[in-house]
Amino acid sequence: MNKLRYLELGSSRHAVLLIALVLLFLIFGYPKLMGFSGTVQYMASVSAPLPVLSAVIAVVMEVLVAILIILGFYTRPLALVFMLYTLGTAIIGHHYWNMPADAVTPNMINFYKNISIAAAFLLLAACGPGAYSLDKR
Repeated sequence: MNKLRYLELGSSRHAVLLIALVLLFLIFGYPKLMGFSGTVQYMASVSAPLPVLSAVIAVVMEVLVAILIILGFYTRPLALVFMLYTLGTAIIGHHYWNMPADAVTPNMINFYKNISIAAAFLLLAACGPGAYSLDKR
């Protein structure tokens, strides 16, 4: 039996895990979309490069791409893009190594949280979409 085939997300239990992975992004992405000007201001306040473009990327990734992954549409390549996005947000948003002492611990926690989420997206890219995905149809 092909080991990757064994790991494929094929049951409803796996669908719950997939939705749990992406739901976090929808929960935080929707307010970014609805309050876009505030999102741009936030991006500027954290010195994100090109704040408007950074805000657009955040909204597209956290809303549109999250929905596409839940639906299982181009799951593998979008999971890799999401992995890179999550690593980028870790480096840009949680650069604890050059923050004041009182900001180090919470940002270190969030940095490594993002690293863990990126690993989950890498696993999703390796395992592929579930049995209920649009990719399987």
